[in-house]
Amino acid sequence: MDKLYIVIPAYNEEANIEKTIRQWYPIIEKHNGCGASKIVVVNDGSTDNTWKILCRLSESMPLLKPLTKKNGGHGSSVLYGYNYAAEMGADYIFQTDADGQTDPGEFEEFWNLRKDYDAIIGKRTVRGDGKARKFVESTVCLLLRIIFGVKVPDANAPFRLMKSGLVKKYIKKLPKNYNLPNIMMTTYFAYYHENLCFREISFKPRQGGVNSINIKKIIKIGWNALGDFRKLKKEL
Repeated sequence: MDKLYIVIPAYNEEANIEKTIRQWYPIIEKHNGCGASKIVVVNDGSTDNTWKILCRLSESMPLLKPLTKKNGGHGSSVLYGYNYAAEMGADYIFQTDADGQTDPGEFEEFWNLRKDYDAIIGKRTVRGDGKARKFVESTVCLLLRIIFGVKVPDANAPFRLMKSGLVKKYIKKLPKNYNLPNIMMTTYFAYYHENLCFREISFKPRQGGVNSINIKKIIKIGWNALGDFRKLKKEL
């Protein structure tokens, strides 16, 4: 059976994490890989009760694997989870976030396509997190088209199923703890014409707590990303 690792980064998500895990746990139970599949939650140095909740849940959920690390941001947590999944011999890596914005009910369509594509990435046509976030994503996609010559409908959706071998192929191209790994993974897949497809997903507003990334931080990240994109383009 295929070994699936679901990677979920989490930072100060005490308001959402238990509900999120309970929503996704039936998915990993269904695709348990003879007990080898896991939900890997990477606690990014949370200062609230996120880690305590994860440890409590893991006592009764054997397929839940909590990991913890020093705070380094969403991107470093995603990379941490990807590397761990690859080291543990995952066949497929799926990534989503801890804030309850994605729907586990849409996972099965992606899973059913795993033999046809090497990566299936969500496409957020309608976004519940506001027009500002939609504008940022549209701007990112435009920059990727200008700098890398790739046309993608959604570069950063936290709903993606990838073959582990494909993740390992491109993760080594990224700087350590790179803050936008999913964007660059999508870019690499498109640039090198990997067997990639996009599927529409729903995207709800954050279900609880406060987003640690505000518009001011997004603008700063975007400005830094522009320089990173140009540097990474030279390395292709």
